[in-house]
Parts: sequence; C-alpha cells; structure tokens
Amino acid sequence: MKIIPSFIELETGNGLSIHDLTKSIQQQIKLSGISNGTIAITTQHTTTALAINENEERLVEDIKVFFKNLIPADDKYLHNDIHLRDCPDDEPENAHSHLAAMLLGSSESIAIVNGELVLGQYQSVMLCELDGPRQRKISLQIIGE
Repeated sequence: MKIIPSFIELETGNGLSIHDLTKSIQQQIKLSGISNGTIAITTQHTTTALAINENEERLVEDIKVFFKNLIPADDKYLHNDIHLRDCPDDEPENAHSHLAAMLLGSSESIAIVNGELVLGQYQSVMLCELDGPRQRKISLQIIGE
C-alpha cells in the first residue's frame, strides 16, 4: 500500500466564492499512480470549507445567498471585537466566515476505483471560500495501490 501526500494551491475570489477542485484532485490521483484506495482532502484554513455537491451556476448562487442569510456578516460577534483581541492590525472582522466553515466542515474522504474518484453523476468536490480573496492550500492524502 502506498501513501502519497500532495497539495492544491489556488487564489480564491472575493468574499464567499465556490471553487470546483474535482479536476485538480483527479490530476493528483493520476500523478500518484494509485488505482484503488481512498483520498482524504483537507482544507488548511479556518475560513474555508469543503463540500460535495452539484457545481451548477444557479445553485452556487443559491449557496452564497443561503449562507449570507444564515450567518450575516454584519451581525454582532465577539470575535469581531478586534480591539479586545491580541491580533495583527489588519485582522478582518470575519466571525461569520468561521461559523460557516464549522457548519460545512474542513475535510472529505472519497473512494478511488480504477484511478477515478467515486462520485455521483452531478457531484463535484468544492472549496467554499468564506473570507476571500486569499491564497489557499488544500492537502491531499492518497492511500491505496
């Protein structure tokens, strides 16, 4: 059994943006030479999340509106009291981003069969940027033979 670590890095969009990682992940699987096994995908940031869902333009817009309504950026959050915290001067008021990330989660584990991700017809692996734009890093651990 082999274990192959790798990373995907990308620049994300402003505010809340969704990025389809499926092709990039599939490329890393191909490079690994692993045909059958599992891939663990983890975001390295507390204001991003991973989700498996349909990457359809209108649904992506619905997702953005849903989170903006569920966790409004302009609500009162203790984390946003920057003057009361020991943090850098350029620290953003981003409690809403942390809360959304907790709801979505930071990792996914997906089976690999015959060198391909085992996903449904309309499923994509998506990085949800909740506090962009930023440079982001996603770790992959590909395990199998």
